[in-house]
Amino acid sequence: MKQNQLSKVHEQDFHRDGYVIVRNFCSQKETDRLYKVALQDDAMGKNAFDLNDQSGKKTRLSLWFTPGNDVFGYLTRSEKMVNAVGQLLDSDAPVCHFHSKLMQKEPKVGGAWEWHQDYGYWYKNQFMFPDQLMSVMIALTSANKANGCLQVIKGSHKLGRVNHGFAGEQVGADMVMVENALKTMELVYCELAPGDALFFHSNVLHRSEANLSDHARWSIISCYSSQSNLAYNETSTAWKTPVEVVPDEAILHWKADSLSKADFLKKENDPALKETGWEK
Repeated sequence: MKQNQLSKVHEQDFHRDGYVIVRNFCSQKETDRLYKVALQDDAMGKNAFDLNDQSGKKTRLSLWFTPGNDVFGYLTRSEKMVNAVGQLLDSDAPVCHFHSKLMQKEPKVGGAWEWHQDYGYWYKNQFMFPDQLMSVMIALTSANKANGCLQVIKGSHKLGRVNHGFAGEQVGADMVMVENALKTMELVYCELAPGDALFFHSNVLHRSEANLSDHARWSIISCYSSQSNLAYNETSTAWKTPVEVVPDEAILHWKADSLSKADFLKKENDPALKETGWEK
């Protein structure tokens, strides 16, 4: 029997608000190791690409599908992560990993992300059940208003899927609906310390502003689905493969492969990239 990772209050907050913040989800040592690898692993840099916001500012990201035996694979496969996701997904089926991405918002130049829902993209992959899809953001550096932390509209997951259209190199939600949601529900700035985790529903409306500060905002976002949530238009296979769980100690103490073995998404090789849900 699985042990609950999160409290009942965490579960209640997630289902009511569409998101929940769990402080100190990763220890300082775990976060330091993750950030060091993000900075030093050549594969992460070689497979990163720029995405423009409407003003021309850029955010760099690297995206991969299958969690491996690297330190980020250990995080996404860790017992605490998989158990927490399993608590929050609306399914008793095994937890599967859709994809992960390293988000790199550099000082002064890191771009904004428009209002959107993840399921606004993943609908095109024909995932059937948005309640069985979610994302987890782990802050590798501090995230605050000054450097463009994630903003959410509290409770907006209950709106269902909102229509989306292109905005520069991004896909944004129907702004009439967004403006109405902002009149009706609370806007929340999700400020995170390194190691904090933000769990959020695939239909919660969220965005982030450009990083105009002197400090970088880096984060790892892992996206999960239940195995019972079929995707009829998705070519990767990780989404239907149950996660091979590893103990939490793997993040710090197990020997880790280079990310050169990861199956990275290539921007130049995928004309449908703008519709795959890589953004944040």
